[in-house]
Amino acid sequence: MHKSMARYMFAVFTILIMLLFQSCIQADPELPQNNEKQEQMDANPDLADGVNEQTGQLISISSVARKVKPSVVGISTLLTVRDTRYWDDTQVVEGIGSGVIVDQTGLILTNEHVVAGDPDEITVVLDNGRELNGRTLWMDAVLDMAIVKVDADDLPQATLGSVKRLQVGDAAVAIGTPLGLQFQHTVTLGIISALNRTVRIPTERGQNFMEDLIQTDASINPGNSGGPLVNIFGEVVGINTVKITSAEGIGFAIPIDVAKPIIKRFVTEGTFVTPYIGIVGFDKEIASHIKKQDGMKNGIYVVNIDEKGPAYKAGIRKDDVITGVAGKRVNTMLDLRMAIYSSKVNQAIGINIIRGGRSMDIQVVLAKKPYQS
Repeated sequence: MHKSMARYMFAVFTILIMLLFQSCIQADPELPQNNEKQEQMDANPDLADGVNEQTGQLISISSVARKVKPSVVGISTLLTVRDTRYWDDTQVVEGIGSGVIVDQTGLILTNEHVVAGDPDEITVVLDNGRELNGRTLWMDAVLDMAIVKVDADDLPQATLGSVKRLQVGDAAVAIGTPLGLQFQHTVTLGIISALNRTVRIPTERGQNFMEDLIQTDASINPGNSGGPLVNIFGEVVGINTVKITSAEGIGFAIPIDVAKPIIKRFVTEGTFVTPYIGIVGFDKEIASHIKKQDGMKNGIYVVNIDEKGPAYKAGIRKDDVITGVAGKRVNTMLDLRMAIYSSKVNQAIGINIIRGGRSMDIQVVLAKKPYQS
């Protein structure tokens, strides 16, 4: 009985040894391939996280963050403010924001409110901790966008995408400096909650509407302003801006498309002078809600006009509907701004309008924006 049990145990043990040996033999041919694959992944970080070769989509959020973070900067400002209630009482106010490098020569896109007020100092903190002095080249309060320049070469610039590729429900990644530089390069994940949002913003000149905004539930806190909103391809699709403080999970970003003509002009010519048409317009959704223009099928409804501006001088009036600019169809204020910013001051452009059901073509000579805030 004992001998039978011993033989049985020996047979089982022998079979297990053979199976283990066979599995090792079968695994051996794969080892060189695994080593080769590891070497490829070490040489190409994107491959380590995986890239869909057909779509270019980065498979993991870590790969998106790795691609974009080197181009994201922290921005701190120092502004001396005089208290008008006292003769000699001054206070130094520190501001914190974010930005993204859009050209390797040191062009940084951020929000206007991050660098507003002509700060005494602008310090740009790179991903590697290096600090550079910055200066403002251009800003626009209505767009809440600004271009800051640092003197450096070969900086890691971001890849710019387009809002036109976005769909509600797409993944969205926000990167920035919430609450202070100690939290620099914080990455938060959410989705594209809505597109073409319009938000009413109080300004020193009264109420302003920010249109065509991207809405996201990716966490955006004070200090994230000016940082990028990124799609799953690792492309910047927006610049994070205002947040509705009375609600949770509602943040907004300015579509990157409106900044592209501005960036291009700085890269090619070294400067950008904002062209001005002199209208306030709503797209059909906002016009139908605010002005009850239910009959609009497309175009931009002219709700107000600067009587000293180019559009009025050319014959455009309130209640006209702009349907085309410089040969391009326009249905949103984003479309209109992109067409205007792709043109130059003193350039004559053709504008198609609908007035009383009749189509008209008008030539408008663009002017320089009367103020730069």
